[in-house]
Amino acid sequence: MIWVVILICTLQMIITTYAVAQENNSKKDTVLSSSEKQHEQKDIKDVIKKIFQTRHHVTQQASPEDSVFVIHPLTHPVLKTDSVKPGKLLFAPFPAIGYALQTGTTAILAMNLSFYTGAISTTNLSSFAINPTMSLDHNQFLLPVIANIWTKGNKLNFLGDWRYYRYPTYTYGLGGHTSLDNADLIDYSYIRVYQEVLKEISSSKFYAGFGYDLDYHFGIEDEGGGATDFKTYNGTAQKTVSSGLLFHLLYDNRKNTNYPENAFYGSFSYRYNSTLLGSDQNWQSAQLEFKKYFKLSPNSDNVLAFWNLNWFTFGGLPPYFDLPSTGWDSYSNTGRGYIQSRLRGPGMLYLEAEYRFRLTKNGLLGGVIFANAESVSELTSNQFETILPGTGFGFRLKLNKTSGANLAIDYGFGAGGSHGLFFNVSEVF
Repeated sequence: MIWVVILICTLQMIITTYAVAQENNSKKDTVLSSSEKQHEQKDIKDVIKKIFQTRHHVTQQASPEDSVFVIHPLTHPVLKTDSVKPGKLLFAPFPAIGYALQTGTTAILAMNLSFYTGAISTTNLSSFAINPTMSLDHNQFLLPVIANIWTKGNKLNFLGDWRYYRYPTYTYGLGGHTSLDNADLIDYSYIRVYQEVLKEISSSKFYAGFGYDLDYHFGIEDEGGGATDFKTYNGTAQKTVSSGLLFHLLYDNRKNTNYPENAFYGSFSYRYNSTLLGSDQNWQSAQLEFKKYFKLSPNSDNVLAFWNLNWFTFGGLPPYFDLPSTGWDSYSNTGRGYIQSRLRGPGMLYLEAEYRFRLTKNGLLGGVIFANAESVSELTSNQFETILPGTGFGFRLKLNKTSGANLAIDYGFGAGGSHGLFFNVSEVF
């Protein structure tokens, strides 16, 4: 747990340095009213700028005409939301080394790129999440790119999920009666190409559209372990292909997907995989998903959020790795408290609640507490017989105050002694 100590010390250093910088700039801050001070937002770039300002004032003798010292590459002006022009790129990067359940000691460059394509009053915030990850313990490399692009006036919504994984990892069998002792190491590579376009229906925030989904697993090798379900289900297949068309019906009134407030998201998608499109076999899936956000006070950014995901397969047998599973949703976030792929089955039910709150008035630091529950159906009976609960807490570090992107660091606990650390840029849902 050395990384925990390092993380806490780093955060303490940032807070301490920021406090010193605030004291050194107190004369300048006196021109602000108390109300303005309370609502002035800060992010990590402001902290870095303050650190450099503090070092300058300590080490250099400033003359009256240059008493405000600025290093231009680090400048980050206070931007009011209305002042952000369409096309302006809001960049929130965070390189880190940490520990995750599925990848072990991991180097990651988490990035969120956000922008508006039209007037802020009529257009939602668009975003790209790009999180290249390399395991320092295992031969793993992950390159996911998730896109949510809104055109001017929210007339069209382009959704993309593109991934390349070199991913030896564990699977634990099928159904809800498995345990961590069933771990079976499977080595494979994975390419995902999901792309869809939705059109708004009569300015109603309802959207409908179509897409194409490809899941291609190759180089599959069973390295051996406790679970026998994989060998029984997958046989000797060294590659699997699921290729299909998607119909998607969506309601989404979230203005900012990085940090939604007082918003609702409802989604229904139906996917038909066909051998005519290159799929190994014909099979179908459906997802019904809801997210609801309550801003608890007009004078606070604290939010109570709920997430429900229902995921079913039918009409044929999907490849093993395309069955609904923990941590294999669009943003790989279901089941905090459990390792990815911990549960897998023909159907999945998931529910989560989270309370998000500020730790500092300027929004630089925040916290969350969360609880979730998941269940997968059994292969033979298709019944949901078990429920695995999870709970935990986390911290938030503001990476970009204009886009609302946070670095999310969570620690979750599950049943059977399961626990671990989880990273995100922006909120989990």
